[in-house]
Amino acid sequence: MPYWINKLYSELAIQELYALLKLRQDVFSLEQNCLYSDIDDLDQYCHHLMLVGKDGLQAYLRCLPPQLHYKESVIGRVVVTPQARGKQLGRELMKRGIAFSFNRYPDANIRISAQLHLKDFYQSLNFEPVGDPYDEDGISHISMRLHRQNT
Repeated sequence: MPYWINKLYSELAIQELYALLKLRQDVFSLEQNCLYSDIDDLDQYCHHLMLVGKDGLQAYLRCLPPQLHYKESVIGRVVVTPQARGKQLGRELMKRGIAFSFNRYPDANIRISAQLHLKDFYQSLNFEPVGDPYDEDGISHISMRLHRQNT
């Protein structure tokens, strides 16, 4: 039976840290053929939300506190394993991340840096585009914001 975990960096077991870093590398660097520095000195300040199934880590995201990267809290590194895609896990993952962020940081909106091809997905979760698309590590992105009153 799959189960959800939400931990601070300091609470992560070494195997959990390895699994989430491997998943991020496998998808963001290898699958998307994108060379960038995933380890960015922000993980230590984040909550890490994970879905673990019988075959290991299936989905992951991290929640950054307000003022660390932007004035808003940030949800980032949103990823679902290739084997777990098509099961609405990305939507469930984001809903849990949003609920956690608004509960943990009640006075902050949420910001994401979304890959442009996922803009409609994030808009379906009430995120609104902020500004124009931009290139981040060779992939088109758009900044998006979710206001607490839009949930």
